[in-house]
Amino acid sequence: MRLVIARCSVDYEGRLNAHLPLATRLLMVKADGSVLVHSDGGSYKPLNWMSPPCAMAETEPEEHEVAEGVEAVWVVQHAKSEDRLRVRLHEVLHDSAHELGVDPGLVKDGVEAHLQKLLAEHIHTLGEGYTLVRREYMTAIGPVDILCKDAAGASVAVEIKRRGDIDGVEQLTRYLELMNRDPHLGPVTGIFAAQEIKPQARTLATDRGIRCVTLDYDALKGIDDVGSRLF
Repeated sequence: MRLVIARCSVDYEGRLNAHLPLATRLLMVKADGSVLVHSDGGSYKPLNWMSPPCAMAETEPEEHEVAEGVEAVWVVQHAKSEDRLRVRLHEVLHDSAHELGVDPGLVKDGVEAHLQKLLAEHIHTLGEGYTLVRREYMTAIGPVDILCKDAAGASVAVEIKRRGDIDGVEQLTRYLELMNRDPHLGPVTGIFAAQEIKPQARTLATDRGIRCVTLDYDALKGIDDVGSRLF
C-alpha cells in the first residue's frame, strides 16, 4: 500500500463529474489498484475514489498546470468504463509504501453460530432442568438452532439471533407449527433468544406463546462451573 499526504486537487470524470479544490489530503493506492482520496474527517468514507479494475499513471503536468504550481499528475483510468480520476499534486508532504501481506479477513465475535454453540454448552441458561437434545435440528423447512427439553421433559425449540426482529419470530413460528405435527415431539414450545430483541418482536412472540430470552454474550463466554469454585 502506498500512502501519500499532499496538497492536491482532484477531478472525477465519467458517469458524473466532481471536483475537489486544492487542500491537504491523504491518497491511498492499494495493491488491488484502487485509489482513495481521504480528508481528515468523514469517518472511514473517502471523498473520492476509483475501484478496480483500474490503472494509475503518474504524468508530467501540462504547461498551464505548471503555472498553477502543479508538480505531478496522477491519472487513474477505469478498465471497463470511461471513468477517470485526475489528481493534481501541488506539494507532497509524505510518500511511503508498505507491504501488508495477505489479510486473513474479519473474524466476527458474537455471531449467531457462536451464540448457538455457547448456549448449547450452557443450556441451563434457559432455565433449571433444561437439557440439550441437539443443535441444528433439521425440519422439512430448515434447521432449528437448538432443540432441548425443559425440566418437565417437554420439547423446546430455540431460535437464536444477534438482533431479534419480527422476521425471526415468524421463522420460529413456522418451525413450531411443523414440529407440533410430529407426535414424537409435540407439544413443542418455543424460545426466541437474542442479544437484543426489538419491542415489536417481543410483543409478537408473547402473543404467540413464545418466550423471549435476552442473551449476554460476554456472560456466556465467561460462564464457569460454580460447583468447582472454592468461593
